[in-house]
Amino acid sequence: MTTPTDLVTFGESMALFTARRTGPLRFARDFDLGMGGAESNVAIGVSRLGHRATWVGRVGADEFGDLIRATLLGEGVDARVITDPAAPTGLMIKGRRTAELVDVRYYRAGSAGSRLTPGDLDPELVTGARVLHVSAITPALSASAREAVRHAMTLARAAGVLVSLDVNYRAALWSPAEAGAWLREAVADVDALFVTGPEGRLIADVEEPADLARALAALGPRHVLVKAGSAGALELSGDVVRHAEPYRVTEVDPVGAGDAFAAGWLAGWLSGCDPDERLRTACAAGAFAVTSQGDWESLPRSADLHLVQRRAADGVSR
Repeated sequence: MTTPTDLVTFGESMALFTARRTGPLRFARDFDLGMGGAESNVAIGVSRLGHRATWVGRVGADEFGDLIRATLLGEGVDARVITDPAAPTGLMIKGRRTAELVDVRYYRAGSAGSRLTPGDLDPELVTGARVLHVSAITPALSASAREAVRHAMTLARAAGVLVSLDVNYRAALWSPAEAGAWLREAVADVDALFVTGPEGRLIADVEEPADLARALAALGPRHVLVKAGSAGALELSGDVVRHAEPYRVTEVDPVGAGDAFAAGWLAGWLSGCDPDERLRTACAAGAFAVTSQGDWESLPRSADLHLVQRRAADGVSR
């Protein structure tokens, strides 16, 4: 029998090479090796905030696949890793073109992660969870991965599991028209939707954030989160719009902030927090994540959130 989990998610995680020097990647000679992936980042974030998280995905029969498996297990994530001997683990290369501009390149065509299928998902795992979290990265990878996302969402909806979707639009994977068409159909089965303003407008052509949230909620989601980075965020739940001011921190690496935000909100929902508290938790998690380098390494634990929030209360970081 499958052990129940609080959150189940799936997608592609890749080996990540991060240049140690600032400037064009062609001049980089030293790299740090790690891993990264939107869905696995959320799983780690939820695990660090005290909840059970499960990640499902394919990796190659290579050292990079072993790295991903070991990292997730080391972070307390129930890693249901499928080794695909016919395809390699995808690669991500990250550099800093300037002090302010991060340059991320993906090498994932034909990767093991893109070969995810509906059969890779244990139905009991999905229906026994409290939350199913997906991103719109996965359906852009391949037809079979797209089918896996819809299959999981259908299972979760039928079982009363909260379905969470982070748009996480990647222009390198599909066009705005393709993404918008899939999203407009998918959001009808979504309970919690995470978007930035531009991502939300792939679905509904509305400019003002609160009106955009209402337009998106009209399509199905009960909770709509509109992220605005250094301008804060808003949540529409139960016809009530709540605004959250940003936490002022020194940004070191912005990659992973959106995943941290989603993990913070979902952890708050799993803990039974009221809407104001879970939105504050999401904003604090996103803020903390940008204060050091790494896609997931800087994801906060509960004590880290308290540190950010206490500094804000003292007038230090807001």
